[in-house]
Amino acid sequence: MTLAVQGDYKVDLEVFEGPLDLLLYLIRKDEVDIYDIPIERITTQYMEYLSLMRMLDLNIAGEFIVMAATLMMIKSRMLLPVEERDDLPEEEEEADPRWELVRQLVEYKKFKDAAALLQDWEVSQENAFLHSGTGVVLEPEEPGLAIKDVNIFDLITAFNEVLKRAAVEDLGEIFAEKFTVAEKLETILHSVRSGKSVMFFELFSRMSSRQEIVCTFLALLELIKIRQVDVVQKDRFGDITIEAAEEAEEEAAAAAGFEQEYEDE
Repeated sequence: MTLAVQGDYKVDLEVFEGPLDLLLYLIRKDEVDIYDIPIERITTQYMEYLSLMRMLDLNIAGEFIVMAATLMMIKSRMLLPVEERDDLPEEEEEADPRWELVRQLVEYKKFKDAAALLQDWEVSQENAFLHSGTGVVLEPEEPGLAIKDVNIFDLITAFNEVLKRAAVEDLGEIFAEKFTVAEKLETILHSVRSGKSVMFFELFSRMSSRQEIVCTFLALLELIKIRQVDVVQKDRFGDITIEAAEEAEEEAAAAAGFEQEYEDE
């Protein structure tokens, strides 16, 4: 995924989930039955997320556009009276226009769940060591969600909530040079320095400019990408906590120690 702001500035994220991931996210968020998708509501929400991704100048894969067209087609067919559906060609006739999409989602979810289970096993095995036939298991880490659980859609959802609170501006002014991503990088790092953490909505609480909000959000994505901050979500779809990454804190401590040793000499 590529985000662009202020001309040449770009934020490249290594992992970007696809349209089926977004649909599964919306289904979980609304707590709806995957076998009985409220197609009109899900389509509206999907198009809203697509609009946000475009506003952020995301390099949207063609699959997202194809899925948008598919959802619109299913929605239109669901609106047809039953007698008109019966007039469709036999190869297009289905008991429920949503069935093919449901089948794809169920199969995709099975593979995602299996992959997550294998990843959990891998992590558990990393914490186990065998020596002379005696097993030693390290203490488990405190429960919490890592960046893989706070995915891009969680962040876009929170970003959208913040954006709705801001005053309406001309979108052409969003990427003006009053605020810069570089400045916001420093602001976020300062907020999480020395083991501090900041809540996502607290970070944006005093911002009224949509341009400032966008720059800050892009700066946050860049810091996640370069592993300077972690985002943690204790409750599913709850507020997001931003904190310094463990690697970044270790580097900062090492640098401070080196500077102190240099001064002592």
